[in-house]
Amino acid sequence: MKEIYVNLKRFEVPRSMGGICPAEDPVDWIRQVVKETIGLGLGRLEDVDVTYFLPEALLVPAMEAIAEEDPEQVGCFKLGCAGVFREDVEPGKNFGAFTTNRPAASLQALGCNWVVVGHSEERADKLSALALYDAIAGMPGKPDAAVSAVERMISDEMLCALRRGMDVLYCVGETEEQKGSADPAVYEPRVRRVLRRQIEEGVARGAAILREGQRLCIAYEPIWAIGPGKTPATGDYVAFVSGCIKELCRELCGRELPIVYGGGLKEENAEEIASVKTIDGGFVALTKFTPPICFDVRSLKNIISAYMR
Repeated sequence: MKEIYVNLKRFEVPRSMGGICPAEDPVDWIRQVVKETIGLGLGRLEDVDVTYFLPEALLVPAMEAIAEEDPEQVGCFKLGCAGVFREDVEPGKNFGAFTTNRPAASLQALGCNWVVVGHSEERADKLSALALYDAIAGMPGKPDAAVSAVERMISDEMLCALRRGMDVLYCVGETEEQKGSADPAVYEPRVRRVLRRQIEEGVARGAAILREGQRLCIAYEPIWAIGPGKTPATGDYVAFVSGCIKELCRELCGRELPIVYGGGLKEENAEEIASVKTIDGGFVALTKFTPPICFDVRSLKNIISAYMR
């Protein structure tokens, strides 16, 4: 079974406000996206599971749209949330005074069973917050300590979701600075160090408490390759990294975990990525990379079809 995840993060912002949503009404937009997804049969593809991660405000209208459809047509199409808070509601303690944050209990109460944790944008946000408190650039030991703090916060988010019985897509990957070079002799040991830290300080904690039937999947994001105008990683590079992740999971988690590629998966490179034996699917955001950039359900289906070829 291959797994395709779609991160619709802030894609509901209309173009008139600087976003990429083609509709002025984001609620109407997500309802149409869900209906088109089901209508095109993305929940009934052979050997493929499709999950969309949404901003919290769009979860309810999206779930309402699913409820209006025939369950047989919905198939295995699922919804998740694009983030979760690192603390949770506890009976007799914190009843929910989190205001701007998303405790796992609130997502579970909405009927949400999937969540994405540690996306590269989230890691960058947490590092920038630490920098506001303490200038970390160029100070001996400070950048390294900041990265460890972020890994711990993201790992705590995962634990909250898993303890609530949710499934988690956990993001890992290296920046251009961490990669350091296009020379394998330089980048291979550097990338291994980055991945070891992310898996040892993050993923391994979650793997230790996984329940029977619960899913923890790793999304590999080569951060240096993400975004319009960037060059996606080659199949050989993805094979090196995903093989390294599998190896580290066996060593540090005592098991292998599924890995999906999230660095600009598109129709043009889907077959190359699919040929990598240690990759189990994809993590998609944009489906059209030329102006006007956007997410389009029919284009997503084309990407999946190319991948499955």
